[in-house]
Amino acid sequence: MNDRTAIWFPIGLMLLLAAVTYWLARTVEHPQPGPEGAARHDPDYIVENFSATQLGQDGTPSYVLSATKMTHYPDDDSTQLEQPDLTEFRKGQAPLQARAERGLVSHEGREVTLIGKVWVSRQAVADRSALTLTTDWLRVLPDRGIASTNRPVTITDAHTIVTAVGLEWNNHTGVLKLLSRVKGRYEKAK
Repeated sequence: MNDRTAIWFPIGLMLLLAAVTYWLARTVEHPQPGPEGAARHDPDYIVENFSATQLGQDGTPSYVLSATKMTHYPDDDSTQLEQPDLTEFRKGQAPLQARAERGLVSHEGREVTLIGKVWVSRQAVADRSALTLTTDWLRVLPDRGIASTNRPVTITDAHTIVTAVGLEWNNHTGVLKLLSRVKGRYEKAK
């Protein structure tokens, strides 16, 4: 009996030591980020009272984008804006200003989406009256002077009120295309 205990005791001790080592390794091991960690959408920076100016080739401002708050997310390189204000400047024309409750800037910065109570205005100039446009969603390509939406819009100037669903507007060429369900009312000046 003494010989069997002498043989099985070291083997049992090694098995016990292996089990304790395995248990300690599993207990102390740090959890690796799983798929839920990869899907996190945390901002890497937040800027309050943000303003950026894009200059033209001649050094004058082409447009200014500002917001009360800008939040950038590195996982998808997206930028969210609170109360964005986008103003485009063109020589010989009144500035065109667009405001909204919220906005998104594409990851490459070439597209701005205005969301919620979008209001666009152009002041009166020489032969053109002041103009306002309202909608709830507007996609803007500031470098190209293009704005579009597939949502209802209302356009108002001194004598005209036009409603439509969808619009494509090229501010550089001055072409405004209304896409569907267009209705208008014109009132003569008194």
